[in-house]
Amino acid sequence: MKVSIGSQIKEGPWGGGNAFVVNLSEFLKSKGHEVIYDLKEQDIDIIILTDPRTNSEGSSFDHKDIKRYLKYVNYQALVFHRVNECDQRKNTSNVNEFYIEANKVADSTIFVSSWLQNLYKDEGMSQTRNKVILGGANTKIFNNKGIVKWNESSPLRIVTHHWGANWNKGFQIYKKLDERLANSEFKNKYEFTYIGNLPKSFKFINSQHIPPLSGVALSSELKKHHLYITASLNEPSGNHHIEAAQCGLPLLYIESGGIPEHCNGYGVPFNEINFFEKLNEFSQDYFSHQKKIINYPLNADLMSKNYLDYFYRMLSEKEKIIADRSYLPTDNKIYKSAYYIFLYLKKVLVNNKVYRKVIHAFTKE
Repeated sequence: MKVSIGSQIKEGPWGGGNAFVVNLSEFLKSKGHEVIYDLKEQDIDIIILTDPRTNSEGSSFDHKDIKRYLKYVNYQALVFHRVNECDQRKNTSNVNEFYIEANKVADSTIFVSSWLQNLYKDEGMSQTRNKVILGGANTKIFNNKGIVKWNESSPLRIVTHHWGANWNKGFQIYKKLDERLANSEFKNKYEFTYIGNLPKSFKFINSQHIPPLSGVALSSELKKHHLYITASLNEPSGNHHIEAAQCGLPLLYIESGGIPEHCNGYGVPFNEINFFEKLNEFSQDYFSHQKKIINYPLNADLMSKNYLDYFYRMLSEKEKIIADRSYLPTDNKIYKSAYYIFLYLKKVLVNNKVYRKVIHAFTKE
């Protein structure tokens, strides 16, 4: 089976979407499948739309590219739209509307949480052939081998990490925690480390800040701590808390977005009002939470297996799925040739920094 994923893999620290592509690609290849990241080849079986926004640095093709490919090159490929973004996450204004429009090219939709699925259902996205598949991280990197255990005599070390620097990533809570650490009594009980990028003009005063890390370096740093916090608002899924849980850190997580679906049963939920109360409750019962996190079930192999199983299921219904499409292929050699010329020109333009800045300025997100 040949699978095309609409992303450009980035090296080093990056967001959870990049980690998803890396993990799924490695799993599919390990099972004997071919993985590519463009729409050049004529025999693609599965197309995964990951981000339809043309000005997204990680996107390698959009929904319009997919429709051209189906009409002019290969009508037999099945299209899956992985939805992991929404306006609520960063207080944008028209991502949802754009994603709903882009989704019309998809034969099936995969949501990263039930919260996100319900959000788009309420806003009118098609619910034909859709599935929720939760995330996971690479167990070869994110595991509990070598984790530092809390001895109760030293401060409880709290940690979190984010690639994104949007305020909604949880800085409303991280700021309060940093300010509370100015209290000597509180500081004798807790320490806080933030790994990742920060909003402009924001600085931690009483906490440790480490620049973005990835892979083994990130895993090693997480394991030096005892408790993981995520306060990210309206997060469709996120990968940060999953990585920490796989490293053996019990979770103190905000009741927002899709995060609880990944954390329920493996820590303590909180909201903006009761945060410090729940932190104290957590520390009082720390070891029972630590014991439970050993059996945290999510990981990249399970996630990827769920994707592959769903691909097989949809392929078994391929004839009916294709028959349900609202458009037909165009068997015209001139159009087909024009498609490949268009691909080449688009690649040249997208790689042009000036073009990207113009697109970013005039494309609403």
